[in-house]
Amino acid sequence: MRVEHRASLRDFNTFALPALAQTLVRITSDLDVRRVVDHPQHGVAPKFVLGGGSNVVLTRDVAAVVLKVEVPGRRLVETLDDAWIVEAGAGEPWPDFVAWTLDQGWPGLENLALIPGSVGAAPVQNIGAYGVELKDRFHSLDAVDLVTGRGVTLDAAACRFGYRDSVFKHDGFGGLAGKSVITRVRFRLPRPWQPVLGYLDLERKMAETGNPRPDARTVFDWVCAIRRAKLPDPAVVGNAGSFFKNPVVSAEQCRDIIGRDPEIVHYPLPDGSVKLAAGWLIDACGWKGKTVGRAGVYEKQALVLVNRGGATGAEVVTLARAIQESVYGRFGIRLEPEPVIV
Repeated sequence: MRVEHRASLRDFNTFALPALAQTLVRITSDLDVRRVVDHPQHGVAPKFVLGGGSNVVLTRDVAAVVLKVEVPGRRLVETLDDAWIVEAGAGEPWPDFVAWTLDQGWPGLENLALIPGSVGAAPVQNIGAYGVELKDRFHSLDAVDLVTGRGVTLDAAACRFGYRDSVFKHDGFGGLAGKSVITRVRFRLPRPWQPVLGYLDLERKMAETGNPRPDARTVFDWVCAIRRAKLPDPAVVGNAGSFFKNPVVSAEQCRDIIGRDPEIVHYPLPDGSVKLAAGWLIDACGWKGKTVGRAGVYEKQALVLVNRGGATGAEVVTLARAIQESVYGRFGIRLEPEPVIV
């Protein structure tokens, strides 16, 4: 267990926002978590679990003990008739893990390529992209309780996955936010493999290339190209990816909006509700490319807020709130941020 004091978190959040951790503990195993729980000072202190830092906006220094999850490891757990069960340590970078599974001949995660963050953070957010959500490929995970130090294994039902949501984002009754540390995650990759190609951008790629039956590596390459064309690299421009969730409205609400704005991008859902493209709503309000302080809206994708250089968390939050008010004023829809604001 490696402990640091007054540690900078700038390099540990993809927005590159300035903040200090009064105490930072690097977690590389279940045993490290238990050592924190048993520690006379750290054990009773509030905890803040930090993965890849791609889904957090730091607005101040963190007084809680920051647990920086760096658990390594990748392996094939089991080969079944209908699936590969693959496991990764929670500290593994998600993009590297997705590429590795393809290199090993175990497809299924290609639609989730290039999403920043760590493997352990992926189920917390139930990450999703291009027609696939993590819950569609999830098998189980291991976690350590921050009160008892006991290890637990949770299946999909116990994780209570929702749209960009899970039991790990709730701190009320039954919630696990701040109460446990995910150490390993297992994925069920179906075999035989079937591509997921229903997303508009992928349909365009099929038309452009004249390839209606791409293999998994081709889908992976397409997704990477689409993301690189739309989204800034956090290593170059600080950002947390998509900043707002796509709002879901009733069919009646959607018809009302279409009546006023026929071009709105929307996706009917199986239950009759409709998902609206938050980026389109923000763009329609004129925010693309705009700046507030040193935080701005990315020129190529209005759903992404960026650090123009030296931005603070407060500036990012001020910009986000201005966007929320603008969208609500025009469409009557409240946008909900995806990142955790600390």
